[in-house]
Amino acid sequence: MRDLNYYLKLEYPFNIEPISKEDGGGYLISFPDLKGCISDGDTIEKAIKNGEDARRVWIEASFENNLEIPEPRSTDSYSGQFKLRIPKILHKELSNLAKIEGISMNQYCLYLLSKSVGYKQNKEL
Repeated sequence: MRDLNYYLKLEYPFNIEPISKEDGGGYLISFPDLKGCISDGDTIEKAIKNGEDARRVWIEASFENNLEIPEPRSTDSYSGQFKLRIPKILHKELSNLAKIEGISMNQYCLYLLSKSVGYKQNKEL
């Protein structure tokens, strides 16, 4: 049997999506491989930080209760990086929107991609 630290060191994929202003605003983070593991935050960065805390607590509680802890979906064949050429106007718009959110353009694009993929996955369920 693997120890707790083994599971805590694993990197689990997550989805981030905005919470409507009617529901309080901010961002929701979820871990598809860890059923029911969710958190939120006022900003994307805070949602990610809170999500990491929720992931740790979820894994610790599951381990203490001898519940199955799934391993993350395999990402061995992916580097986590890709290059994308985009029109200059789109680059400008993404940069401006990232500045408004107070995050890097890379983080903002990650948010947009995560939101889109998460939406598609949720629609298929």
